[in-house]
Amino acid sequence: MTTISTRPEAPEAPVAPAPVPGLRLSLKPETRIRGRLDGAWWPRSRDMTAELPSLVAELDRTWGRITRVTVHQGSCPDLPARVPVGAHVVRLGWFGPEQETDDLCLLSYKVGRWDLLVVPPECDPARAALLMAAAADAHETGGSATLLSRF
Repeated sequence: MTTISTRPEAPEAPVAPAPVPGLRLSLKPETRIRGRLDGAWWPRSRDMTAELPSLVAELDRTWGRITRVTVHQGSCPDLPARVPVGAHVVRLGWFGPEQETDDLCLLSYKVGRWDLLVVPPECDPARAALLMAAAADAHETGGSATLLSRF
């Protein structure tokens, strides 16, 4: 009988979890001038199940609990009806021509409604920076389509 002995392999070093990338969000300052948009959000993908929780968690702290989000029906594939965010669930809805293609509408029972330009995830970083700055400009009154056509 032949016995082959091998040294036990050293265990692999533990892998640190990947850092969660920062939220790419810019909001208008609180002023009496409103306009069509309240800021811009630049998600990393079109997967709302993965992207919305961090946005809603941040806006819950800023604007009060977000209870509902609506998007244009063509902007996100496979949009779920609900997305869990921390201890609560946000309902998702979609509209056709009633909502601009790159607009995200957030609703809260406590405070009201906000609209964000959704910068396309595949957008060039320089163009995305211009779009986010314009959407957060207190004097900008145009909607999503206007900004996307201008920059």
